[in-house]
Amino acid sequence: MAFLLHLIPLFLPRNMPEQELAIARAIPESAKRVSILKPLKTNEKATGAELREAAELLREGAPLEAYELAKEAERREPGAVETQLVLARVCNGQRMTRCEEEAFAKAEKLAPGDARASLLRADLREREGDVGGALEAVRKAYEREPARAGVGVRYARLLSAVGRGDEAVEVLKGLEGVLGKGRLLVEEGLVRVAQGRMEEARELFGRAVETEPKLVMGHYHLGRAAYEVGDVRAAEEALREADRLDMSDMRALSALCEIQRRSGQRDAMLATRMDLERRFPERMEAVRTACRAD
Repeated sequence: MAFLLHLIPLFLPRNMPEQELAIARAIPESAKRVSILKPLKTNEKATGAELREAAELLREGAPLEAYELAKEAERREPGAVETQLVLARVCNGQRMTRCEEEAFAKAEKLAPGDARASLLRADLREREGDVGGALEAVRKAYEREPARAGVGVRYARLLSAVGRGDEAVEVLKGLEGVLGKGRLLVEEGLVRVAQGRMEEARELFGRAVETEPKLVMGHYHLGRAAYEVGDVRAAEEALREADRLDMSDMRALSALCEIQRRSGQRDAMLATRMDLERRFPERMEAVRTACRAD
């Protein structure tokens, strides 16, 4: 039904950019959207935002046309940071390093205090496996928006990933006001996990759920940490509580299944697997991978 609704614009007079975009969204393959979206470049009704969306819809399958649409968006709205971010993504996908760097430079010049360009740069570097480059980009984003929880947490996690755990903890301590005590303790616990300090991590996760009893991620990580220090019963209890608090997420039961398999509880593991299959029938392959019966 939803697909049919997307097709309605096909039967309407097509003289508006939003109609072309609606049709293009209903076509899964980006290369097949070219004939619909390319004419927007010369359509004077198309706004910069519409041209940017068209470029994004073509970015994977028709990068040259995506680039041309983004450049037209830049011509029509020269002050839009969003256009430079689209251009950076298009150029990165084609390994056009100079073009990518020019787009980032323009974005940062247009909005010196905006962290989005640095965060996108971090996304691209992480995707390429360049953790050091991602860390430097997030550091700049953190300098621009230090009070933004997502930026600070990401900076701390990357510091932890490169072995600078104590610095990561210092960054996190400055975020208590925006994260809340429970979430802060979980993030600190994850830093200790990365350092191999599992007893400390377990204690931090325990304090997190004492502070916020309904903190799902706290119970989940508490369960994993408890198992790592050899307390299987506590691990199972914590993971079951995480699952009870959020039954839409299969991670807690998947972790429980793996613990049951490793500890030789075959009947319990099969029961957990059956529960996963019953609750997540649309994710059967993920269930089989997460809860192997061998």
